[in-house]
Amino acid sequence: MFEGFADERIDVGEVRLRVRYAGQGQPVLLVHGHPRTGSTWHRVAPQLVDRGFAVVCPDMRGYGQSSKAPVLPDHSQQSKRAVAGDLVRLMAALGHPTFATVGHDRGCYVALRLALDHPDAVSRLVVMDGVPISEALARCDAAFARDWYHWFFFAQPDKPERAIAADPDAWYGSARPETMGVENHRELRQAIHDEATVRAMLEDYRAGLGVDREHEEADRRAGRAVECPTLFLWSTRDDMEALYGDPLAVWRPWARDLRGEPVESGHHVAEENPDDLVAALHRFLG
Repeated sequence: MFEGFADERIDVGEVRLRVRYAGQGQPVLLVHGHPRTGSTWHRVAPQLVDRGFAVVCPDMRGYGQSSKAPVLPDHSQQSKRAVAGDLVRLMAALGHPTFATVGHDRGCYVALRLALDHPDAVSRLVVMDGVPISEALARCDAAFARDWYHWFFFAQPDKPERAIAADPDAWYGSARPETMGVENHRELRQAIHDEATVRAMLEDYRAGLGVDREHEEADRRAGRAVECPTLFLWSTRDDMEALYGDPLAVWRPWARDLRGEPVESGHHVAEENPDDLVAALHRFLG
């Protein structure tokens, strides 16, 4: 994976981030979701480099081989605001004071927070397969509780760690090397078998139901929205339309300049349909 990419650990203050990067041209930050690492982009990042972008693929704090921050009572060490701050400092350290941001799954919440908290840094925003946390919770019904029960289970103390540790491969059993790529799958297994990484990933969800929701609700009350051009992409075989009807309608209050389109794929689009994803990103990012 990532032939020709640098692979470094960079100190961004509270944590050190594992990051792979390559290319010249317009900088693009790719932010993974749960329980993936930066390696989820291994089929996308080289194509973007070939198309003239400077591509940066970190492991978010707590995830993968990035370091873990001490757990705080309100879980804010894993808030999207804290993660976004890491990534702004990472991009500055790599010589990119402004950059496009692409976030998938939990990474889309980080990407949104980046654009809201650091509007001078984010030139274009792409969010994929998620709606703002506060919007999902406001619409929570029996179907959401059934299909997304893990949001609420992961928020409980201790029990989810014990459940996952009993058999990490069974818990994350849908991941297959033939779909993901062998090295990407190996990196995922390394992450889910590491107790500190599992705890940090759960802390992501605990922050989501608390401080992250509060930050979003404060944004709405203040009338803040993303100012840069924004693209929402959703996977046709995921559940965005089943949950929300028109997912663009959910995003519209959050972005002043919003567009969107579906991509034929299951949830992990970067692994399942990288070619169509790269084409959509290239059209938007220019």
